[in-house]
Amino acid sequence: MTQQEYIEEAVRLLKQLIATPSVSCEEQAAADVLENFLNQCGLFPRRQGNNLWCVSPHFNPSLPTVLLNAHIDTVKPVAGWQHDPFIPTQEGDRLYGLGANDCGGGLVTLLQVFRILTDMTQPSSLLEKVNLIYLASCEEEVSGKAGIESVLPLLPPIAFAIVGEPTGMQPAIAEKGLMVIDAVAKGKSGHAARNEGDNAIYHAIKDIQWLSEWQFPKQTDLLGPVKNTVTIVNAGTQHNVIPDQCTFTIDVRSNECYTNEEIFAFFQEHLTSELKARSFRLSSSRIPEDHPFVQACLRAGLTPFGSPTLSDQALMRFPSLKLGPGQSSRSHTADEFICISELENSLPLYLSILRDAFEMPSR
Repeated sequence: MTQQEYIEEAVRLLKQLIATPSVSCEEQAAADVLENFLNQCGLFPRRQGNNLWCVSPHFNPSLPTVLLNAHIDTVKPVAGWQHDPFIPTQEGDRLYGLGANDCGGGLVTLLQVFRILTDMTQPSSLLEKVNLIYLASCEEEVSGKAGIESVLPLLPPIAFAIVGEPTGMQPAIAEKGLMVIDAVAKGKSGHAARNEGDNAIYHAIKDIQWLSEWQFPKQTDLLGPVKNTVTIVNAGTQHNVIPDQCTFTIDVRSNECYTNEEIFAFFQEHLTSELKARSFRLSSSRIPEDHPFVQACLRAGLTPFGSPTLSDQALMRFPSLKLGPGQSSRSHTADEFICISELENSLPLYLSILRDAFEMPSR
């Protein structure tokens, strides 16, 4: 097959996946579609729940392993769609549909990269230097434990990973982490008409005001400062009752200077509300700029950047970066789309950078 034929096949597969709802934790039908396609291609994937992966032929445990990863799940469609989110609609260069951009484009393109490089009728010398694994994971949008976290222990040690999130095919070599904190400010109920009770809302306001003004001193060139945002506040039962409790939620986007545990401990010292972190596991990450793949990106004229949005990269304890067709600004929006030309451009770019990074002799 030619590269153009691989692209045409990728577009057909992407249309099938758009037409198969795969909201997080409900990806079985989409995983079935992808599994059937992989079997028809003779790849015979392994499956864990709704995660699917294929290992390059003649796997050599003495070689480093490169992971090509993208996710099959989507968020729920937001209001405002002018197209049916589950009917793939192609208008000129644009293919509309839920998940087309985030991250169906990366999902189908990385699959074709894997197929081209592991085609035994046209052996690639890349496989003399590295093993390849293609992984389509689930529950990425909710950082679910049944997603990539459940699969990584089943894989060989990974030396490096490409995460196919939409980055405009520019390498995101750093990514902010995420910690969600549930806070409870306590007071004492009373009648609003009398000078009694202790209003929990006023206690919460002091903490929220502190959070809005505090900035951690350590910043980085790619990720900037830690970002703290109060996103949900709830209190009160009726107008004439002093609320004895006010709950609020803090969205924390960490940089690589602080662990989530350090940030949480600092908040506990300075806030009066009771705090509970939902998880510490979604850490910030950064790959050194002297990594061979990053250097290959630079030689290809690409521009490394830091990403404020979270991905499965947060669960990878090995070097990784995000690189994929599409634009992050289209993700989770009405009338999400991917451009066919973006898929056409990304396939040869993936191939050339991988070959430059790992196939060539050490520079």
